Amino acid sequence: MKYTNVTEGEFVVRNNRFTAEVLIGGVQETVHVKNTGRMKELLFPGARVTLTCSDNPNRKTKYDLISVYKESLGWVNIDSQAPNKVVGEWLAGRDYTFIKPEYKYGDSRLDFYMEKQDEKYLMEVKGCTLEIDGIGYFPDAPSERAVRHLHELMHAVKQGYHCILAFVIAMPGVMVVRPNMTTHPAFGQALSEAMAAGVEVWYLPCEITADSIQIKGRKRKYYTVQDGLYPHMVIQ
Repeated sequence: MKYTNVTEGEFVVRNNRFTAEVLIGGVQETVHVKNTGRMKELLFPGARVTLTCSDNPNRKTKYDLISVYKESLGWVNIDSQAPNKVVGEWLAGRDYTFIKPEYKYGDSRLDFYMEKQDEKYLMEVKGCTLEIDGIGYFPDAPSERAVRHLHELMHAVKQGYHCILAFVIAMPGVMVVRPNMTTHPAFGQALSEAMAAGVEVWYLPCEITADSIQIKGRKRKYYTVQDGLYPHMVIQ
């Protein structure tokens, strides 16, 4: 996935969940933040950022903030729409015979439904942008929606679906994701229960540049008795 009309800027301050102030060519602009997560470890005054420029004259903001440069990692993609797009591109290159995004299941709309001959798959995609000591953590803000999706996947396993929670790791060099027990312990508990019920967890590491993101591989996480320790993990 490659962006167009990309420019670089200097982050100034976040106004709210949806907008921020960025210096672009020495001029301060109000820009749209394409991620409602906290990202306090990324979005701080002086941080290098990249943005896309919209050609829609009716928009309230001219620019979308898409990535941030973290000295210890490199470029981190914070576009919350990117994970589903890159997974869609990646799935299209694999051996599924049918792929449908935004699939209605139960009380939720899951990200992908796939088929491979007679086998049926459901996948929920989560983007990870929080890194501590080389490990990714999710979520960076409480997410009841993510917990609900895990329960939907657990139910689907009982109905014969192959169910997958896929973490798109939008940071270079980070290979695994753990539940953020400090921010949302209920997600960690639900993740352990889901894995024990047969939901697969995929880690999808990415190659990130200032204007692109691409999945570079897949690692699978399988349930072990150690996963029962997740509810007791705390990020210091």
